[in-house]
Amino acid sequence: MGTAAHALTIDVEEWFHICGVGGALAASNWPALPSRVVPTTTALLELLDRCGIRATFFVLGYVAERHPDLIRQIRRANHEIGSHGHQHDRVYELTPSQFEQDLDRSRAALASCGVTDIAGFRAPEWSINDRSLWALDVLVSRGIGIDSSMAPLRIVGNPRYPQEVHRRATAHGEIVECPPAVHRRLGQNVPQGGSWGLRMSRPAAVLRALEARLAAGRPAVLWIHPWEIDADPPHIALPAASRFAHYFCLSGFQRRLETILRGAAFGPLSELVRASPS
Repeated sequence: MGTAAHALTIDVEEWFHICGVGGALAASNWPALPSRVVPTTTALLELLDRCGIRATFFVLGYVAERHPDLIRQIRRANHEIGSHGHQHDRVYELTPSQFEQDLDRSRAALASCGVTDIAGFRAPEWSINDRSLWALDVLVSRGIGIDSSMAPLRIVGNPRYPQEVHRRATAHGEIVECPPAVHRRLGQNVPQGGSWGLRMSRPAAVLRALEARLAAGRPAVLWIHPWEIDADPPHIALPAASRFAHYFCLSGFQRRLETILRGAAFGPLSELVRASPS
């Protein structure tokens, strides 16, 4: 397979890993909640196999500790594996020391599954932003050269962030930043390559947008979660914004996603980085 045009990334986490909710979804309650990550990730692996696509899986350390065979299955399928942190905490709500500890725990959990070549990092909820740029220093100090955590989106990031793959300087050297695909709608940036923005879009429209991005020399970073293709997702009361982001347009998403994956060229994040002129 040749160099991919676009990058496909998967955040491997449970359906209940929702930042800032608490209550029934507080971390202390996680052991009592039904785990769905194995069947949903397995279904996603099968989908990628049917489509002949390699991807980058950003794995939560919490998941790696509890389901090591799943991580080995991802590796056997020849996908890249990166860190999604350990406990699914927003980076800007941690101190630098706490972030170091969380990152090290996630790396240890992955190493116990045989994954020592961490492909990169993605923060939960795109939470490396203007409040936590110090996290890039920590990543580079730990030998991580690729990050995909800075979203050019209001609320979680900053609409002024670059929308292309680019390099950022840190106290310990450079890191390559790979932002998620966004587009302008009603005067603001909205998700294009993942979350509700991807789920609500007709596949033909997504494929046209991907083709246009490629023609402009701006390949896209798409991101999905295994829980988004769950045939019988657990439902729980959530605040309005979280409910919208988590449940909007889930019905039929796997079918729409397969159409998108078959209609364009995708590969792991490292291939996009190698092809980038930056």
